[in-house]
Amino acid sequence: MTKHLEMDMTSGNLFKKLFIFSIPLVLSGILQLLYNAADLIVCGMFGSNHSVAAISSTNALINLIVELFLGLSVGANVLMARCYGEQNKERGQKVVYTSMIFSVIFGILIGLFGVFCSRYFLIWMNTPVEVLDLSSKYLMIYFMGLPFSMIYNFGASLLRAVGDTRRPFYFLTFAGIFNIALNLLFVIVFHLDVPGVALATIISQGISALLIVICLLRNKGFFHFKWKELRFYKREAIEIAKIGFPAGLQGAIFSLSNVLIQSSINSLGTDVMDGNGASSSLEGFIYTAMNSVAQGCVAFVSANYGAQKRQNIKKSILYAILLVLCMNFTVGILILLLKDPLLRLYIHTDKALEAGSQRLYIIALTYFLCGFMDVFAYALRGIGYSVLPTIVSLCGACGLRIIWIYTIFKQDAFHSISGLAISYPISWIITAGVHLICFIILFKKINFAEEKSSES
Repeated sequence: MTKHLEMDMTSGNLFKKLFIFSIPLVLSGILQLLYNAADLIVCGMFGSNHSVAAISSTNALINLIVELFLGLSVGANVLMARCYGEQNKERGQKVVYTSMIFSVIFGILIGLFGVFCSRYFLIWMNTPVEVLDLSSKYLMIYFMGLPFSMIYNFGASLLRAVGDTRRPFYFLTFAGIFNIALNLLFVIVFHLDVPGVALATIISQGISALLIVICLLRNKGFFHFKWKELRFYKREAIEIAKIGFPAGLQGAIFSLSNVLIQSSINSLGTDVMDGNGASSSLEGFIYTAMNSVAQGCVAFVSANYGAQKRQNIKKSILYAILLVLCMNFTVGILILLLKDPLLRLYIHTDKALEAGSQRLYIIALTYFLCGFMDVFAYALRGIGYSVLPTIVSLCGACGLRIIWIYTIFKQDAFHSISGLAISYPISWIITAGVHLICFIILFKKINFAEEKSSES
């Protein structure tokens, strides 16, 4: 049963397999966004004034702290996929145990850090006084449940590395149903407002973590998980960290620039904050669809790198680019066509709607550039280069946005939500171009066993 859920990513019709592989990832990401959107919608309809702004103002900070260490799950995914391509089961077992220990340790450490430091960060971000208390409560509760989130993400990354994207999707669906039900219960019935949706979030994360652990214990495919064999392997830990920490740092870098942008948005008032939060939530559906393809790409690239198949790596990247374009324009155009009713699910004032619309028009039609950037960065990690895409992202994305905030945005003509939003596509296209050049140069230097055998 378990082996049937796994996928051979090194042979056959790779476009079809990448598409099939990516769909559960897309659906999983969309479900997560729907649950986050449910937090905003329920609070917007039944919560207190500016509860939407209170939650949306925490997003950039949550991503900044969490992305840094969730990158470790990318390291686990790449290393496991490489073992799967090589059919090295012994090392695959070591990756499983080391990954799960990592998830618990860092989940607890980051959770404690977030609980004690979140209010200070919110103050540093110029969070308005009227939403500061609600935002602080939301963050503290959220970080208490962070170990659950880390366990799920690491476990899911291991399953996805061997082609099993369906079971993580099923677990997320089940947990998400509880999330929505608890949102309604805590906010409407118990009037817990923003802390209520935070509590619902960590309970649902606990459910998904429990389900993923049970799944690993019962897994009978390429790897298994047994409590009595649980131990930490230094070599695998170093490899996971070598790949994962730079990946996490890249995510944190993007989040850092978003924290600065959020701080600038906060200076424009609560109406703009509401509009920005609503638009960001809708844009997330586009990004998630594209990023899911990029996650699929790294699994295929890593597996074929382990199997020493150069042409399959090229095909995987090309097919991922085509799917990113399809995802962007299908989801993006649909959101723009339904822009007004979708935004009104979150916000109701004219100023907030205008701000949300301005941002949405800029981002929705240019998001494929971000998708390209992710595909090329993931491809570099799949062939063993993890530090380089982080450096490129540091300079090309974070650096450019910071410069934009402190120069262009200060000008009266650009001191608006549109003036901030336009910095995104500019940074995406430059960073994606540099990633592509780096990949072409480094990929040519790799010697594959299939090439050596053909030469002899």
